[in-house]
Amino acid sequence: MRLEIRAKDRLGIVQDILDILVRHEISISGVEIGDGYIWLNFPEIEFSQFQHLMPELRRIDNIIDVKTTNFMPSERERYEFQTILKSVPDPVFSVDVRGRILTANDAAMQQCIVGEQDITEFNISHWLKGFNFARWLEAKNIEAVTQKVQLLEQDFLADMFPIFVPGDDSKNVLAGAVVMLKSESRFGEQMTAFRRIDNDSFSGFVTQSNAMRKAVREAKKMAGVDAPMLIMGETGSGKELLARACHNASHRKEKPFLVLNCASLPDNVAESELFGYGAGAYKDQPEEKKGLLDQADGGTLFLDEVGEMSDQLQSKLLRFLQDGSFRRVGSENEVKVNVHIICSTQKDLSMLVQEHKFREDLFYRLNVLTLAMPSLRDRKADVLPLSEFFIKRVCKQLGRIPPSISKACQDYLNQYPWPGNVRQLENTIYRAVSLLDGNELTRENFQLPAYASDFGYAETEIQGTLEDSVKRFESNLLRRLYPSYPSTRQLAKKLGLSHTAIANKLREYGINKKTVKVL
Repeated sequence: MRLEIRAKDRLGIVQDILDILVRHEISISGVEIGDGYIWLNFPEIEFSQFQHLMPELRRIDNIIDVKTTNFMPSERERYEFQTILKSVPDPVFSVDVRGRILTANDAAMQQCIVGEQDITEFNISHWLKGFNFARWLEAKNIEAVTQKVQLLEQDFLADMFPIFVPGDDSKNVLAGAVVMLKSESRFGEQMTAFRRIDNDSFSGFVTQSNAMRKAVREAKKMAGVDAPMLIMGETGSGKELLARACHNASHRKEKPFLVLNCASLPDNVAESELFGYGAGAYKDQPEEKKGLLDQADGGTLFLDEVGEMSDQLQSKLLRFLQDGSFRRVGSENEVKVNVHIICSTQKDLSMLVQEHKFREDLFYRLNVLTLAMPSLRDRKADVLPLSEFFIKRVCKQLGRIPPSISKACQDYLNQYPWPGNVRQLENTIYRAVSLLDGNELTRENFQLPAYASDFGYAETEIQGTLEDSVKRFESNLLRRLYPSYPSTRQLAKKLGLSHTAIANKLREYGINKKTVKVL
């Protein structure tokens, strides 16, 4: 039988309780005290005796309540520990200060092919090789360590944690250690699980805007279809991310997702990269090489900027799309693979067809499943959520607390047209946060050129008079140059002005070693 007694702290209250139990000739198996509670453990007694015992206990001064309980706190902790040990699939050992094994879980005993009685007869060093446990346990300032060890000639990664208990002089005393092992296969399984993409591969997209919601909604429907897909959108809008999400949402997600940028390689290099080449195709390459189509068999090949493909590559791609076969460069053998083709372009392919710069038959072959990736200026509702996402990611890399964004800065970010789209926003946020000194991002932290959709980058936000604009330009220029030319004579020589003129301007704009950080 176990009793839980709630009581106020008073000297001698435990003795009063024990005196009553002695009068009833009840032998105590255990007593535990903590946080205003006293727990008693004793053998079962007759109901009539129990009826007399409970009122007597309740009449003791400072006793608040007495009731039966199913277990003692130490019993729960013990069985909780045993449950954890049994459920952990990796070997776990508990050792004393000399390294002698006190207990081990089922996984450890199975690995050692012994029972609990046998395993505790040995020191931990008997089983684990490659680490000096005695030296570690005898160290003056012992700390947790991770070390590669061997158990029965099999490699494991061992995490070793010292166990400390409070001593009489309020200093921690070493009581032993816990050793947890992880095999290479188990470590690989956990890394795979950690890196596994969520079931909803589109969950990473910010879709506050209607335009982006529409794009993701259509992409989800097309992801399971094996027909060629064409993603249209401006540079930096996230076409490759959308293609990868489609791949991860398809039945091909366990197979490769490979990328070829058609605009970055010469024709002959792009052809060999895409289709590979046969043995002896080139003088210095006696062996054949598999191209990206071979490597992506069963998976997805993303052709970025397909509008930049040469006529020859367009012809070979068209043939592959028709029957799934191709020939490597310098080879007459047919190769057949199962690859899903996703293409992207920032150009108007229909216009290129009219200008005879893109094959009409290939255009119609690709223009079946078409996705339009909206530009950032067409998804204004996503600008601030994206900004906050990038801020958190940068701050995680830098190990700092994410700053807030001032209202004026929010308005500025929303109004800016972002010709470089999401990529430009990400790079801009990265720079601003990296150079930020305070805890708030303001308009001044963003150095973005004014941009007009009709004329490109231009000064479209002129405020004040021409003289004001000239002064702003001078001030910004001098502030950028001052760290590299911190003396007025050096700066004057760089700009072709007199020493006096530069000194006056630096004084006018408050530019000095106190206001500008010198490299």
